[in-house]
Amino acid sequence: MGKHTPTPEGATRTALICAGVVMGMTGLSFAAVPLYDMFCKATGFGGTPRIASQELGTAGASTILDRTMAVRFDANVAPALGWTFSPESPEIKLRVGETRTVFYKITNRSDRASTGIATFNVAPDKAAAFFVKIQCFCFTEHTLQPGESLAAPVVFYIDPEIAKNRDLNGIISLTLSYTYFPSRAGQPVTEVKSGPAVGDAGKSNL
Repeated sequence: MGKHTPTPEGATRTALICAGVVMGMTGLSFAAVPLYDMFCKATGFGGTPRIASQELGTAGASTILDRTMAVRFDANVAPALGWTFSPESPEIKLRVGETRTVFYKITNRSDRASTGIATFNVAPDKAAAFFVKIQCFCFTEHTLQPGESLAAPVVFYIDPEIAKNRDLNGIISLTLSYTYFPSRAGQPVTEVKSGPAVGDAGKSNL
């Protein structure tokens, strides 16, 4: 039998299918980052605290247990930013399900306006799914003028469902850790070259 020679119509159809596959894969690659971020926030994967649903609002958990746990607060700043950053208390104790608010103080110690953004995680990783943030300053750009300070709150609770997880019975404390980085276009910049301050120094969104 001789070789089959594809018709022009068949070749066009094949080309369109291939183009569609490439476009679909490209779209998935662009969607991967926000989808992964949503997955982490919904499940606590990788030490990412859960975000309370909009329906929940600021009401917090419906049940407060007698079990008490400690939450430690860690604050770090990338050297290039020139800010100081610290919690009002290094540690608090609260009942599981109890909503608490802790403020962080952020100050621009440099001689120029600069913009920063905070990333965060919870340790140990396996307990992050039970740390629920109702309000947080993380992943929001802030621009501070020289010497300017900001008091930023984080409102949270520990989900009472943690009591049903036998693997976490020995967990008595969690650590909420933040790191402030210079930012550009809403994204943290981990490597900064010498030059003008990162971010829009003429704009403040405090």
